Parts: sequence; C-alpha cells; structure tokens
Amino acid sequence: MIGIAAIAAELPSERISNLSALPALGISESFLRDKIGVVRRARMPAGTDTSDLCVAAANRLFAGGAVDRDEIRCLVVVTQNPDGHGLPQTSAIVHGRLGLSADCAAFDVSLGCTGYVHALSIVSAFLAANDLRAGLLVTADPYSKIIDPDDRDTTLLFGDAATATLLSDRPVWRLGKFDFGTDATLSAALQVGDDGRLHMNGRAVFNFCAIQVPESIKRTLGRNGVALDQVDRIVLHQGSKYIVDTIAGRLGVPEKAEFYAGDYGNTVSSSIPIILADGVKPTDRRVVVSGFGVGLAWATTLLERLE
Repeated sequence: MIGIAAIAAELPSERISNLSALPALGISESFLRDKIGVVRRARMPAGTDTSDLCVAAANRLFAGGAVDRDEIRCLVVVTQNPDGHGLPQTSAIVHGRLGLSADCAAFDVSLGCTGYVHALSIVSAFLAANDLRAGLLVTADPYSKIIDPDDRDTTLLFGDAATATLLSDRPVWRLGKFDFGTDATLSAALQVGDDGRLHMNGRAVFNFCAIQVPESIKRTLGRNGVALDQVDRIVLHQGSKYIVDTIAGRLGVPEKAEFYAGDYGNTVSSSIPIILADGVKPTDRRVVVSGFGVGLAWATTLLERLE
C-alpha cells in the first residue's frame, strides 16, 4: 500500500506586510482581516527561482531521515510557474540538483490549487503500477512571478512556498478514494493574460467554491464510508479566509476547518501540505483534504492515520 510517509515545507523567511498597501488599493483593514485573511505574504528571495524552493523543501525532508535520496524512484513537481520557459521540466532541474538516481522518473504536473490532491493520486498510482517503493511529490508555485502589485484582486492574497511529500510503502497516512471535477466554462475566472499577469474574477471563484466544494467533500465521505462527524479535521486549500469560512459553515463544521495562512498567504498547490506538515494534531486520525481553484476545478480525498 502506497501512502504519505512524511512531509516537509519550505516557507521563505521574507514577509511583505499587506497593511501598508491598503490605502493605495482602497481596501480597509477590516476587509483584509475578515475576508482576505492574509496580513503578511511570504516572498522568495530575489534571484531565486521555482527550483530553488523545490530543492530547499526536498532537502528538509531528506534531513528528517524518513528516506534516503537513493531510494526515490519518482519525482513529480507540481507547478504552473516553472523555471525559465518550462523546458526542460523543472523536475529534471530539481532531480539533478538533488543528486537523485538515474533510474528515477521525473516529470511536472501543470496544476494549480488542486495540484497536491491530484498529484497524490497520480504519484501513488504510478508507484503502485510500476512496483516502486518510494516517490517524491514536490509543490512550488511562486505567484510572485505573475502578480501585478497594483491589482487589488490578487496582490494581497498570494505567497511563495514549496513542500515535499514522501509517498512510500511505509506510510503514516493511508489515501482514501478521491473525488475530482472541472468546470471549464469558468476557466477564464482565474488565468494569466497576454500581459503575463494573473487576473481573477473573485466573485466567480467564490461562488464556484461555495457550491462545488461542500458537495465534493460529501461525495468523498460517501465513497469512503465515513460520516462527517467521524472526521477530525478538514484541511481546505487556503483560497482566502472568507472562502474557507464559507465552506466550513455550509458543512456545519466551522470548528474542523480553519484558515491558517494569515502570515504567509495563499501558496496555491503548497497550501494543503503546509497544513498537513505543521497544523494537523497527532490526535487527528481522519482528515479530509480538498483543493479547489484554477480550472476551475476541485479535488478531494480522505486521509487516515495508520500510526
């Protein structure tokens, strides 16, 4: 059985305060704290790139001793903001810098906010289908590359980070059955335009999340034969405080789903594994994880602790 064995997160030490930007953007502090929820954003240092974040996260994981790098047979990097022009794939760059074995597959997955949950399914299936014992799932999507600092819809929201997840046949978390979906009729609500900058229709994204995500979570629970009151925690993609609070409210479990990202921001595909690494309690036995956003898409599964 392939599952999650360890997770490490790399959050850059640099922080940008959102409070000082409020007057120029015409946004009140109460709106920032209650709706957006992000007071400070993590920012990768000048002169660094996506692969630098990836390597730092992976080295943190290796330093923890959960696996030797020579055991890794699959490396997947989830990003929509790769190094350079995306050729070669960022995973190949990371593979070389980490000194992984030549018989380790390395490929990128171009997914955003749902990328971590999608990639849990992809990597676990890849390992199982090829009788491999250990793979590394890395997420890094530094939106600082594509944010317009004068855009009030996006500039206060996104932070930079990376994570590394070890998937192996010696898991701590068992993966349950998944629920996936895409509504491409809304894809233009969150996209990079011809100007190379991110554009977001916040109302359309919010409505999509508020409607689709609670239903995806309910379907996931049904597929796994688990009731909502048997779940200890719901880890939602950190889209914004208002989105997280709304989804938790519609499920009727505000105490089980929190907004954690106030000090570092929406880190796209890294948001869920950051919480799994640092925000989940040892007493949490069943955890729902749900990503949603770019596409517009959703991806949800159930994790069950084995130790």
